[in-house]
Amino acid sequence: MTSTYRLQLTPELGFREAAELTGYLRELGVGALYLSPILQAVPESAHGYDVTDHAAVRAEFGGLPALRALAARGLPLVADVVPNHMTVPVPESCNVALWAALRDGPASPYARWFDLEWPVALPVLGDDVGDLYGDGTGNEGGAGGDGFSVDGNVLRYHEHEFPIRPGTEGLPLPELLRAQHYRLVGWRDSPGYRRFFDVSSLIGLRVEDPEVYDATHAVILSLLDEGVLHGLRVDHPDGLADPRGYLRRLRPRVPGPLWVEKILIDGERPPEHWPCDGTTGYDALNMVTRLFVDPASEEQLVKTFARHTGVTEDYETVRYAAKKHVIELFFRGEVDRLTAALSGAGPETGALREAVVELLAATPVYRAYVDPGEPPSVESVGVVRGAAREAAAYADPAAVARVADLVLYGPSEAVTRFQQTCGPVMAKGVEDTALYRWFPLAALNEVGGEPDRFGVSAAEFHEFCAGLPPRTMTTLSTHDTKRSEDVRARLAVLSEMPDEWALAVDSWAAEVAFDSRLDYLGWQTLMASWPISVERFTKYLLKAAREAKTAISWQNREPGYENGVREFAQRAIDICGPSVAAFTAVVDQYARVNSLGQKAVQLMMPGVPDVYQGNEITDFSLVDPDNRRPVDFRRRRALLAEVLAPGARPTTWDGQKMLVTATALRLRSRLDPAAPYAPVEAGEHGVAFARGDEAVVVATRLPVGLERRGGWGGETLMLPPGRWRDLLTGHELTGRVPMGHLLSRYPVAILGR
Repeated sequence: MTSTYRLQLTPELGFREAAELTGYLRELGVGALYLSPILQAVPESAHGYDVTDHAAVRAEFGGLPALRALAARGLPLVADVVPNHMTVPVPESCNVALWAALRDGPASPYARWFDLEWPVALPVLGDDVGDLYGDGTGNEGGAGGDGFSVDGNVLRYHEHEFPIRPGTEGLPLPELLRAQHYRLVGWRDSPGYRRFFDVSSLIGLRVEDPEVYDATHAVILSLLDEGVLHGLRVDHPDGLADPRGYLRRLRPRVPGPLWVEKILIDGERPPEHWPCDGTTGYDALNMVTRLFVDPASEEQLVKTFARHTGVTEDYETVRYAAKKHVIELFFRGEVDRLTAALSGAGPETGALREAVVELLAATPVYRAYVDPGEPPSVESVGVVRGAAREAAAYADPAAVARVADLVLYGPSEAVTRFQQTCGPVMAKGVEDTALYRWFPLAALNEVGGEPDRFGVSAAEFHEFCAGLPPRTMTTLSTHDTKRSEDVRARLAVLSEMPDEWALAVDSWAAEVAFDSRLDYLGWQTLMASWPISVERFTKYLLKAAREAKTAISWQNREPGYENGVREFAQRAIDICGPSVAAFTAVVDQYARVNSLGQKAVQLMMPGVPDVYQGNEITDFSLVDPDNRRPVDFRRRRALLAEVLAPGARPTTWDGQKMLVTATALRLRSRLDPAAPYAPVEAGEHGVAFARGDEAVVVATRLPVGLERRGGWGGETLMLPPGRWRDLLTGHELTGRVPMGHLLSRYPVAILGR
């Protein structure tokens, strides 16, 4: 497989609509179609990760017949599978397995599907519900009972439905509630089950159980056996009790690529013992982004950020505080269960729980890869011991040391629960909190990113590429990125224009102000996504404020503050829009260079490149759900035909990005993914490399600095031996080539033998 194209399936873009795109995608040069989850989910779901039924292909997409018809178009299919969780739907009766477990309790064969604590706490009650159980543990508020009704063997609370335990029908409501295998609690409370991150509507699955694995994978495996599916992308493997065991079971059944959505922190590599082809590419995304950021501006950008926001702490301090915040806000139940598992080896104390919290806050990765009953690797020991040294500054050192020993060498449940808790704390504490609190240059605030690492050199990038697995996935945009690749391309320019940026943002902030901690992110976002509607901008700011959790959160909404956000968005566009547009027009002279450069590099570097839907031309989308908006494929189809016409010389950013994408993908279709990678010296403002003896890629970097020094001058690049053709321009080249000549028409060159 040489490349993929990710489609976000929705009820409006199902298998039939995808089939109509296969001709266009083949012409673009795509090697395989990469689909979002295909199993039955909540009917109106726009993402598909809320699976309700593993035994059915999603009806809203056309079901199994339409999927088979899509596969018959001949473009190999890769599907996104979700082994870690399924949904707790509303009404709950839509999840048959969960319904049976709640109805019949621990004796149910479905009880083994989920990590449950009996009676199972279900966080559904509104703030107005009082003490339902007569034991003083209900919510603060009025007397309980409002909104409840009983219909035969079904208990209803507003739109929720719960099964009534056989033999308890007809009991008065308080007695009925106490007689069930579950307990209804406030919507902010921790559930009595493992979940996906902090999302109580997504309940964790125990796929380490062979029966659960077989039941939840029967359809996917049959589609692989039938040849309908060629490869798989595994969602959130870090949430599994035994990722390695899961992949070992799955790998022999997958004829094509097997990728894992594994978030790697800077310098981290995928576990060598995981039998897969690699990750979904966030490590590559962050390295490519840094390649186009000028590190010389770090101090100035941090100062401008601090001056506007009042945030003077460094990123490490902000990250630690954010992780501690989310542990207290979201993960008290998970910490309680982990502490209980650890205390099985001794008495539970307050010091032990505090040590657990601090070790989780200090752990720098999503998983330490310790497998119960096996000696931990040197790397795993290093991660845990390093975190323990940091945690010992905030908690009893003896308790921290004991916890560290137990999560490395202790009981199976303790080891596994620690592994499964690290990921949620990282995801919510870093991705969904710290990255919304510390953002001197928001281009660096990506999933798996380190926003205080301003840029990498070409040499560092080459070293990274040399260590990539040959068939790992690479990407620039996904359905989970905080901002699209072209938004980041614009923001990267600010690293070369820190003075101009400071003057611009000072002028805008003097005109419109609301919350200094949010405004500065708002100004970066407004410029980098321009033009943007008030509605889209408002939705982004509200999400950013809720994720930051400094003024409001998803759990604690403040109508007055949220109205202030709406007013800020409206006034920022109305009052400062013309100035923002003028500044963006200047930025775009250089952002286009970054955009084309990062695209050429990503599509031709080691790995299997993925193009996220629509990003073959410019796309200025923000965090989900903004990046899941419908794509205008009619426009893209017409533009592809235009740029591939004989003699075409596209002059627009869209046209040039389409040309670069199609040229690179078509070349990749003839290139072995394992083709050797060899750096080519290209100077301070270039990056270049060869792939075997078949291809050479050259891209301009730091274009503002290049312009300020007067252009390429007499700088040259020595091509590998042989005669080469620039596939973008048709020029034939050999030997030592002046950079000014090579990049005279486009800021990138893609050369074929």
